[in-house]
Amino acid sequence: MINLSTKKWWPLLCLAVTFSQTSFAQTMGNKGHKRIPPFNWVDNTHFTMTRDTSKNYMMGVTVLVDAKSNTEVILERPARNQQQPVAMFTRKNEIVFADKSKAAIQHVTTPMFSPDSTKIAFTRNHDLYVVDVASGKETRITSDGSADVYSGYASWVYNEEILGRGMNYRAFWWSPNSKHIAFFRSDETKVPVYNMRDEMPVHAKDDLTHYPQPGDPNPEVKVGIVDLATNHVVFADYDAKADQYFGAPYWEPNSQTLWVQWMNRRQDSLKIDAINLANGTKTNIYTEHQRTWISLDEENRITFLKNTPRFILKSDKSGWMHYYLGTNNGKTLVPITSGDWQVEDIQYINEKTNTLFFTARKENSTRIDLYSVQLDGSKLKRLTFGDFTHFVKLSPGGDYFITAYGNVSTPTVAALYTTNGKFIRQIADSKTEFFAEYKGPKYEILRIKTGDGFDLPVSIKWPVNYDAAKKYPVYVRIYGGPNSKNVNDGYANIYDNGEVEAEPFIQISMDHRGSGHFGKKGMDYLYGDLGHWEIADYSFVVKELLKKYPSLDGSRVLISGFSYGGYLTCMALTRGADVFTHGLAGGSVTDWRLYDSHYTERYMGLPKDNEAGYNASSVFTYVKNFKGKLRLAQGLADDNVHAQNTFQLMNAFQEAGKEFEVMLYPGAAHGWYYLHNKQKHYMADNEAFISKYIFGKDK
Repeated sequence: MINLSTKKWWPLLCLAVTFSQTSFAQTMGNKGHKRIPPFNWVDNTHFTMTRDTSKNYMMGVTVLVDAKSNTEVILERPARNQQQPVAMFTRKNEIVFADKSKAAIQHVTTPMFSPDSTKIAFTRNHDLYVVDVASGKETRITSDGSADVYSGYASWVYNEEILGRGMNYRAFWWSPNSKHIAFFRSDETKVPVYNMRDEMPVHAKDDLTHYPQPGDPNPEVKVGIVDLATNHVVFADYDAKADQYFGAPYWEPNSQTLWVQWMNRRQDSLKIDAINLANGTKTNIYTEHQRTWISLDEENRITFLKNTPRFILKSDKSGWMHYYLGTNNGKTLVPITSGDWQVEDIQYINEKTNTLFFTARKENSTRIDLYSVQLDGSKLKRLTFGDFTHFVKLSPGGDYFITAYGNVSTPTVAALYTTNGKFIRQIADSKTEFFAEYKGPKYEILRIKTGDGFDLPVSIKWPVNYDAAKKYPVYVRIYGGPNSKNVNDGYANIYDNGEVEAEPFIQISMDHRGSGHFGKKGMDYLYGDLGHWEIADYSFVVKELLKKYPSLDGSRVLISGFSYGGYLTCMALTRGADVFTHGLAGGSVTDWRLYDSHYTERYMGLPKDNEAGYNASSVFTYVKNFKGKLRLAQGLADDNVHAQNTFQLMNAFQEAGKEFEVMLYPGAAHGWYYLHNKQKHYMADNEAFISKYIFGKDK
């Protein structure tokens, strides 16, 4: 039972689980629908949720639900003075202690508490530090930080492509017992520098960033381990000069060993090594080779069991993403799941019963379900139900789960079940009392089969008051990168206002063979020639839809996308110009030689080894085919897809005598949703383009 008087559960509300936006809207989209409230499991039999009493769920009533007795009690928020932290981070790059007698620790980046909350590690001027929370004593771990050498701080390409933006440039990892810290030491001396010039001041400023492009030298990385009892640093036994990558490391639960992911520059070989903390020597645990690539940024590749020296490996080496059970000495590895379908995430491991609970796209690649299976691969069982997408959260002990489920035509409902299949209660319904009066657009998901056997998923949003006798322009929205799905069978009408569009589209989302719906086998088609199969599959789908639905106007096929989606939009108006007639492309890669080394080489190899592929995947190669109307949008402070991509395409169009439009956004990085006025301008600019070229209405 929970002792409500302690209020210890309350901070967990800040971590309340909010399901995918397909099911959960944070604003009232229309009178016919409302959002599903967030909730959070507190223990195996209790969860908290908010009963919405206003348009803002934070103003609602929070209740604690007992799943076992199916009862709930109303909770009160604890007073603020009951939440006195030992230390807190501010937005001014400082660590400020609750004890005002201690001076603030200033100029910190990437701060992180130790698991036992007694210390905080951080970086300053590219060196690694640790501060003791009780005494405020600061200890410097490394002393060679510079403009080119970072300890505990990630290089640009590692933060963007390997560790992930969520790390916010942090490149250190606490051991579970808080006695060691693993970190990356990166030397960028040989990495070329890209200059993003800021033209807004009277005297323009240069913003220099180490940015390796395909074939360039990468950062030289070493894996260090610091023993906080002595502050002695040991480096793992790898040659820092080798052309290689390191993925995020994993600590064994007992904190005695660090597992390091190593990959070659070609990115087709992965090794996982166990590192001796005392001397840095390594013992190989696992090795994998693939014909094309292995994704080093795979999250949760390793999941350790807590009570036995075993681990679960997530790998797509079979052509589909599946789980494998291994021993920590690396001597055995056996499959837990298999087949032509993909696992998603581990929800819980019951070591007493040797049961794994996980989500997967098994019944239909556009949907997610919850499953259980024995660790020996037997007794695979689907725990969710129906032709729905299920966004689930399992209780900490694996006895219950909450699912928010729906599909393209069924509004989302949240309900509580046992993992034995017993229905306990409905928690929430996205339908309101006005649902029967709601008149919104209809959605449909279908499959279009290619000549070589791929059932490509397609989502269609039909206009309100659709008339099959009329002609409607087609609006295709895409991203389209490898292993990136656009089509998911979830309820979306909550976002529609139910009003008849003044200028209606038939809106299309679609996925190609490399989108992940067809596993790694499908993705492998993209290797060495990005853009080819994406445009081929997209063009095929649009042609088939034009034949299937005469109301689609083939003279007005608009495609839009950002980043990789911007790349494919540019390719659609050049390589696919016989199908696509209008395009809105933002932050677009235009030639893969201009993007970063790790991402590009993963799919394209090195330029010296694949000159033909780089030429075939470049928008520049197809500029001569360009026709229709295209608007390019580019942030001039984009440190990801640099403005040179747009500038070089502008030059190619000009040299070819092609007409196009462009909008540049000074001070904007990769996307400008955080810049309110620029975002408003961008949306209005797109609307003006559509009004003028799709509907023939000039301002």
